[in-house]
Amino acid sequence: MEEGIIRLAAALDKEDMIGFTRSFVDDIRNGRELVNRELLPWLDELDTGWSGVLCLGMGGSAAGGDFLSALSDDAGSIPIRCHRGYDLPNWWTPDWLILATSYSGNTEETLEACNQAIQQGATMVVISSGGELAGMCELSDKVHLISCPSGQPPRSAFGHIFSRQLSLLVEIGILQTEISEESLRRLQDAVDDNDIIEHPEGDVASLALNLMQNPIAILGPEELMPAMNRFKNQLNENSSRFARIGAFPEMNHNESVAWGGVGEDQDPDAKQQALMILSWDGIHPRVRHRMDWFVSNCPTDLAWKIHGDGESLLESLLHICIMTDWLTIALGLLHGKNPSAIEPIISLKEFLSQID
Repeated sequence: MEEGIIRLAAALDKEDMIGFTRSFVDDIRNGRELVNRELLPWLDELDTGWSGVLCLGMGGSAAGGDFLSALSDDAGSIPIRCHRGYDLPNWWTPDWLILATSYSGNTEETLEACNQAIQQGATMVVISSGGELAGMCELSDKVHLISCPSGQPPRSAFGHIFSRQLSLLVEIGILQTEISEESLRRLQDAVDDNDIIEHPEGDVASLALNLMQNPIAILGPEELMPAMNRFKNQLNENSSRFARIGAFPEMNHNESVAWGGVGEDQDPDAKQQALMILSWDGIHPRVRHRMDWFVSNCPTDLAWKIHGDGESLLESLLHICIMTDWLTIALGLLHGKNPSAIEPIISLKEFLSQID
């Protein structure tokens, strides 16, 4: 196993997804330091009473909006919504700040929604490495740019993107959640401890081996849904694997029947599921009881827990991201896949570019 994972990484990791994963915490630290009033004096213009924040984006560029929304639900004063697609929601009004993210700057769904927002008088902050989206600040004095470094897959740039999104909302007083230096040190330890090249026979590589043959299910409490959804998407792209997700307590009111366990009725594939349970210390006590009951009655013998260590929901979410990023890279390598390769997405973009 030790020589195998190292050899596979050398042969398959053509765009250095491993290197980008190792820099996750440094990316967060650098992004946090960039967003301040000295470097971005236009931040003073945003100190108004917003009714909410609407985050526009797709794919890896949208993931941060989900995290911001969960943090707002946990300890925020105004709603933060993540919206994916070509059109603005009909209810949007200009008293909602627009936070538009496209790592490349050329995501067509985001560009169209942003054009609509500008036409309707939006105040917008753009987070991008360039492209058409970065150029929108020239179209309106109400559009402001926070630049990101370019040159990597958007999903690997999550540290760059999310740190800028979070720091912006902290700086203008919408969120009070901050990433302390102590948290960053603990997260760096998690990056190092889960590194599949430095620890090729560690828990991450071993778990990846156990996930190779079975369908993957991911469950956890509602507040960890951003990390669950990102885990699913990383499995899709890094590993070329399907995965399905469900949240407690909602899944207790529907999905539990398909799992069965107590009675005889269950989905035909229930016993074959490779089940990943995500958790953290702040789970509501009743939800914890529901999860414990489910685990004790679950029909599959293939079940593992990924616990997000941290002193806050934010740190726990980021800790889960680190562990699951390494896991999906390992699984992709074991399947013989370059973890950066996204040929179907590229093919679709080429097809769409030929259509007026």
